[in-house]
Amino acid sequence: MTSKERMLRALNREVPDRLPISVHQWQKYHLDKYLGGIDELEAFRKFGLDAAVVYFEAVGQFWMPAPPGEGSSTPEWQDEITVVKDNPDDRIIHHTIRTPGGTLTYKTGGNKTTIWITEYLIKEPEDVDLIEKYVPVPKLNKKAVSEVYDHLGDDGILRGFVWGDQAGCWQHACCLYGEERMIYAAMDDPAWVHRLLDALLQKKLKFIEDSLDGAKFDLIETGGGAGSSTVISPKMHEEFCLPYARQMHDALHAIGCKVTYHTCGGMMPLLELIVANGCDASETLSCPEVGGDVSDIAEVKRRMGDKVCLIGGLSQFRFWKKVLRNRSRRRCIGSLRRPATREGIFVPHAITFSRRRWRTSGLWPRRPASVYIEERMFLAAFRWMEGVL
Repeated sequence: MTSKERMLRALNREVPDRLPISVHQWQKYHLDKYLGGIDELEAFRKFGLDAAVVYFEAVGQFWMPAPPGEGSSTPEWQDEITVVKDNPDDRIIHHTIRTPGGTLTYKTGGNKTTIWITEYLIKEPEDVDLIEKYVPVPKLNKKAVSEVYDHLGDDGILRGFVWGDQAGCWQHACCLYGEERMIYAAMDDPAWVHRLLDALLQKKLKFIEDSLDGAKFDLIETGGGAGSSTVISPKMHEEFCLPYARQMHDALHAIGCKVTYHTCGGMMPLLELIVANGCDASETLSCPEVGGDVSDIAEVKRRMGDKVCLIGGLSQFRFWKKVLRNRSRRRCIGSLRRPATREGIFVPHAITFSRRRWRTSGLWPRRPASVYIEERMFLAAFRWMEGVL
């Protein structure tokens, strides 16, 4: 079975030949600093992983800016970029956006590892008028997507996103107005919040229709960390995240796309709401060590694992880097034997590293193994695993 077949079977909640193992995203800084500048597909191949390659294209996201002087512009949305500081370790960029109805501004900072917002685009409630009327919805280069997909071949799956600073409507809005202000607005003026979310939803639905219909993706990511229970309550998630996610997921399913809903923070109080949004998979099942709240994967499996594929759930700090060989082996076998996790497990069962395979004979679950593991693992952890497995 190829990596692509294995991962697609897991996404369909069918039985693969072994549990797939992958990495959520290879960060460019990591590839450049620790792996000699190889690309993510080469990194997956280097460590014998099932590839989950992520297609990125600059379509107006603050975290993937166009080259200086080339803002994401249309005649009605002129994005003028000023590079205030071009130090790779302390980069500062100011954006001035001119529209027929007025001017908006936002600012970002960045370094070699990431980019962050220092001034939000929406300053006043009436700025939503400009968002609604003038924000453009760029189109993906489907030819470029096809080239990446064909190059990937059977080594894994190609992942994509719904347009926006974040794929989810609430999460995108938080990038425009700020999380704290969005929470206050949700309590003080929910009608305004729904108007902003609906404006973003309509643009995302257009992107799905124009750019994702017919594009060669195996999995599309929606959601985002600002919708996690680390940030908002389940009640707020139900009102301001669920209905918009459901409409996007229905549109994605209508064109044949599989969907994974991303909550890179707390999610235990949201499990049933995540199932209700109609996604095919839920990620990242983050443990407390990395800012989440999933300490018992068996409970997650019990509450939602018969309805969606589960992606993630392993801590590189607690498991990969600090446990001894025998302890890790005992943990794997113990998890496999727990009835609550037999249908979809997060431990490295039958993982391939450098063509060496470790199996725990007789413990392979007979029901669908609908979990595949992923984590941002450090190079040292990979070396440790090669020695163990």
